[in-house]
Amino acid sequence: MADLVITNILALQPGEGVIGTCLTVSAGKIAYISDSQDPIGQADVIDGGGRLLTPGLIDIHTHGLHTFLYEESPEQLVRCTEVLPRYGTTNVLPTLYTVMNRKSLKYLESLSGALDSVDHVCVPGFHLEGPFLALAGAGAETVPGDVGLLKEVLAAAGRVKAMSISPDTPNILPVIEHLCESKIVPFITHTHASVEQTVAALEAGARHATHFYDVFPVPDETEPGARPVGAVETILADSGCSVDFICDGVHVHPMAIRAAVAAKGWRGVVLITDSNIGAGLPAGRFETPWGFPVRTSDDGPARNDDPGSPMYGTLAGSSLTMDSGIGNLRRWLNLPDEQVWAMGTLNPARLLGLKNKGDLHTGADADLVLWDEQPDGRLVANRTWTGGRCVFTR
Repeated sequence: MADLVITNILALQPGEGVIGTCLTVSAGKIAYISDSQDPIGQADVIDGGGRLLTPGLIDIHTHGLHTFLYEESPEQLVRCTEVLPRYGTTNVLPTLYTVMNRKSLKYLESLSGALDSVDHVCVPGFHLEGPFLALAGAGAETVPGDVGLLKEVLAAAGRVKAMSISPDTPNILPVIEHLCESKIVPFITHTHASVEQTVAALEAGARHATHFYDVFPVPDETEPGARPVGAVETILADSGCSVDFICDGVHVHPMAIRAAVAAKGWRGVVLITDSNIGAGLPAGRFETPWGFPVRTSDDGPARNDDPGSPMYGTLAGSSLTMDSGIGNLRRWLNLPDEQVWAMGTLNPARLLGLKNKGDLHTGADADLVLWDEQPDGRLVANRTWTGGRCVFTR
């Protein structure tokens, strides 16, 4: 017997379009979708009021939200996940930045232990941004490739779904190979790599680039008048490598996202927030555990706000939420809506191998969002369900 029936909806399957007006949930799974609106005998019936219903959004690169940072404490990790459903996010990879070292192994274990207390969203695992990076960016560790350290970090962190690496980090290829053997997706980032270094990383198993264009500096010009080519061009040219973008309009110009869609098609592009503490709140100044405060903006970037730092004023993540990111992409890209929605749902799910996430097909997990359209055209979550359980009502 069904647990939930949502009627009078536009059920949008990412990549396909509207596939029905009535969705039935049983035991946390989508049982069926049809155009029938006869819910007689069902346990819980929701009238969707003609609203759009999509799979929940999946954020694979995010450091914090509101007044919480994932790596600040186990308590903050849990509290942060409780906020996500109001922005339509039902799956997340909490992204850790500065705690992947031997001094932090016990702390990593405590953060890993907190994942069992998360119940508002699904957490397939962590995204570890480093430590095997070539460029520090806003303060990441830059450690040469070390499979021994990698094994210790992975053991302490427990559930890990992705790790960001740089192709130009010394001894990085064995790290990439071990990640692939461990079913962990290597993300390319923070890199000044040459074509050859990038090709080697791709051939070793790295198939995705995160916060693409950001901390991907243009290679040095060696021939006056000849545009240099490096990691960005090599990644764009590889049809098997997907990319993700911070879609706040500041980190990356919308034209660069359009170029990536032209190179890779809609299936090869993913939306992320790279959100920092303060995201989702009015602009303000917030302390971090990274040695500098950040100043946020409304749905835009976060910036280093330490006047004594040489990095003062530089980008340090974003204030973006996933619903705002989808809204930006819908405005910027001349694509059907179902293809844009795939960038925040189906595409990240397929990248991570989450077979029952990111779509509305029968048997998929009932991670769902019913959306309200605002007078200005923005969409905000009206209700959010995770595994068929309502975790947010506006």
